[in-house]
Amino acid sequence: MAAEGACLEPGARAAVPTGIAIAIPEGHAGLVLPRSGLARKVGVTVANAPGLIDAGYRGELIVLLVNLGPDAHDIDVGDRIAQLVVTPIAAPPIELVDELPPSDGRGEGGFGSSGS
Repeated sequence: MAAEGACLEPGARAAVPTGIAIAIPEGHAGLVLPRSGLARKVGVTVANAPGLIDAGYRGELIVLLVNLGPDAHDIDVGDRIAQLVVTPIAAPPIELVDELPPSDGRGEGGFGSSGS
């Protein structure tokens, strides 16, 4: 929920405080996701979706919103502006190597190289 109001002009971004601080459990991450209704109705969504909150963060949750719609949109105190999903994460050990093993044929093709 928005703890402060904001006016988002078309194309504008705003960091909207929520007034909420949480402790994500170790081995988990919080993902800040857009509210589909807000995005569909007026074009306001989370600018860095998903926003990542790691287990060590203890500050206020602030949602980065962007207005992709054609009209200005007012965010009022108490508006539901995003949703939070807390999920377990895999944190395998990192091993530095001189060469990677071969892939399943995709290789280093990058964007669009898988045929889609």
